[in-house]
Amino acid sequence: MKYKMIALDLDGTLNNDDKVITPRTREALLAVQEQGVIVALVSGRQAPGLQREADALRLENYHGLRISYNGGRIQDAATGEILFDSAIDHETAVAFLRHLEAWPELSPIVDDGEFIYTTDASRHKVMDESRNNNLKVKIVENIAAAVTFKPVKILTAAPNEILVPHLDDIRRGFEDKLSFVQSAPWFYEATVKGVSKSSALGAACERLGIKPAEVMAFGDAQNDISMLDFAGYGVAMGNACEELKAMADEITASNNEDGIALTLERYFAI
Repeated sequence: MKYKMIALDLDGTLNNDDKVITPRTREALLAVQEQGVIVALVSGRQAPGLQREADALRLENYHGLRISYNGGRIQDAATGEILFDSAIDHETAVAFLRHLEAWPELSPIVDDGEFIYTTDASRHKVMDESRNNNLKVKIVENIAAAVTFKPVKILTAAPNEILVPHLDDIRRGFEDKLSFVQSAPWFYEATVKGVSKSSALGAACERLGIKPAEVMAFGDAQNDISMLDFAGYGVAMGNACEELKAMADEITASNNEDGIALTLERYFAI
């Protein structure tokens, strides 16, 4: 099979634990792009948070794709054109944020592409998300009241032992309007119903004339399951969660051991 697209999760997959792309993995991905293969970054991160990796892989030179917000937005890395955008309608977003106020131990994180809105910058993972996604922090008295825009994603953050017991509470009453996925032990993400990494890849592939069988995807977490299921060949990193490993076509080495490069070197002349 000649693969025409490589779809990559970022944290825990493309990046090692120091949040950088190792030289061997970077060179492998540059080499496959020279062969005409499209590289798509497919992440739960907010859109600005994909720029560093896109620059490192020179996606602008090869019309690579930046797919952010767990599939909520698709952007051409070369032109900056937004090819697909699926935002939560304002009424639902405000109602959901009001709903989350019942559990003050949970930390809602919502952004407008420039700012993260929060009542307290010290709340769980707010500053991490600010740094990782090149977003400034805006302190507001009430998040629901401050959100006058339509967000692409609403993130709920808390330590795993606090978050997991509340998963049913968080989505209760909103299952018909929003899709939910746990992207990390401390994150539970809400997007428009039906939006996922796989739906975004499907839209991108249809636009580019690429068949699902011609896609190779790499991931490590629960929110990568749909992406690996969509792809013709799904690769779980050695550090991946057990659910992803169980359904993957291959388990490669970890994100700290050039797992992506090891697989690509077997399938491409690099």
